Amino acid sequence: MLTVHLRIVDSATGKPTPVRARIGGLSGELYVPFGRIADFTTERGEDVGGHLLQGSRRFFYIDGGCEVQLPAGVPMLVELSKGPEYSPLRREVTLGAGQISLRFSMDRWTDFRTSGWYSGDTRVQHLAPHAALLESAAEGLAVANLLAGARPSSEILAFSGTQPSLTNAGHLVAVNTLNKHPTLGTVALLDSHRPVYPLEFGGNQGTDDWSVIDWCDQCHRKRGFVVWPDLPRLTRDAPQGEALAAALLGRIDAFEISAHREEESPPLNDWYQLLDCGLRLPLAGGSGKDSNAVAVGAMRTYALLARDQEFSYSAWIDAVRAGRSFITNAPLLTLDVEGEGPGHVFSSIPEGRPIRIRAEARSGHPFDLLEVIYNGQVVADREASGDRQAAVLETGFRPTEPGWLVARCRGSQRLPDGQLVFAHTSPLWFHTDGKAPSPRQDAAARFDEFLRETISWSDRLGRYQSPKSREHLVGLLTEAREKLRS
Repeated sequence: MLTVHLRIVDSATGKPTPVRARIGGLSGELYVPFGRIADFTTERGEDVGGHLLQGSRRFFYIDGGCEVQLPAGVPMLVELSKGPEYSPLRREVTLGAGQISLRFSMDRWTDFRTSGWYSGDTRVQHLAPHAALLESAAEGLAVANLLAGARPSSEILAFSGTQPSLTNAGHLVAVNTLNKHPTLGTVALLDSHRPVYPLEFGGNQGTDDWSVIDWCDQCHRKRGFVVWPDLPRLTRDAPQGEALAAALLGRIDAFEISAHREEESPPLNDWYQLLDCGLRLPLAGGSGKDSNAVAVGAMRTYALLARDQEFSYSAWIDAVRAGRSFITNAPLLTLDVEGEGPGHVFSSIPEGRPIRIRAEARSGHPFDLLEVIYNGQVVADREASGDRQAAVLETGFRPTEPGWLVARCRGSQRLPDGQLVFAHTSPLWFHTDGKAPSPRQDAAARFDEFLRETISWSDRLGRYQSPKSREHLVGLLTEAREKLRS
């Protein structure tokens, strides 16, 4: 066995670049870089960082170089990856006698940053900031939002709020909080001027004398950003009724999707119904990474900065807030409607002619279909061409009623982590005489039922030291019900 120095550079700059790496023998052997372990845990929150298990295959994050013991004269397979904008590398190598170095170059097949697009992960948990910075850089992310929860950990000690906790060569980690009530809902408070306590209330050991909406309001006091995380929600077992009220009352800034594992995705359908209720609610993509079995950026948010704006944490947050975004687990997706992109609001529907739409998807993984959707209905589609890694759709469409328009890219092939290939833009909206569309009655009725059940929960099961706390919650839920009816 030889101690070999492995060096990986970006082919465009010649400089070392972080990557996800695996070196294996052709008979199943795994060669582990120094400083990493072969049998790492995949339990939630336990020793997270530097390692990744996908299916039965183990990978290691390295910062552009490492040392590893390898056999001479034996064929091995080197696998390197760096997110959706770089071509993955798979190369068979055999060390010669006395060879002590290997060098590889990562080729970028597209650079979305040159057009102002920067990718980020809205929810990373149970990871040290330095590990989050390494892994996000190795996965090609510009922004990692590391969230501290109520579980005792050192993350809250690294709270950075509106500023990055760590930065390095176009990558940053910001530390904020994930605030939870087991019944009323969970919210991620990003770009917050301070930690908003309590991080958790309610449950078996506590009372319910707080409010999810109060969390949102405190975060918004200095233009913080509230995301509704992709945790069990809008189900019988996990209604998250007050978080729903927060969304209806404009206290939620983005709706998160963390994975796409089935064609009829419940979180995506929930979001469509919220749009049908007239909400201007952009999408956010977050991996929800909380173990070595989830990759940072497995689902990510691409956000388009304002023209000529320099990259920063606040600039990225503002772009997501404005809805200039798409989420993806592989494809890169753009949408242009009459020269405008996602997040734009048309105050009226153009009369006398169809609106001009152009959508484009490109991907390192094959996909099947590129679609344009208006008010939940597919109005145009295009199959992927050639090797099924690209599609361009140009069409005209004449809206007959106010509503929302999005582009979606999807495929039947599964990625190594089990997700179906998927990307989705945030909406553009079409109003009539400046007025938003009226709520669709079936969606409004469903959400109203969740709100009524939450009021019933507060009567039967809520535990309050002060009756005013219950009155406050019921008042907010009632206000959300009236918003739906109006």
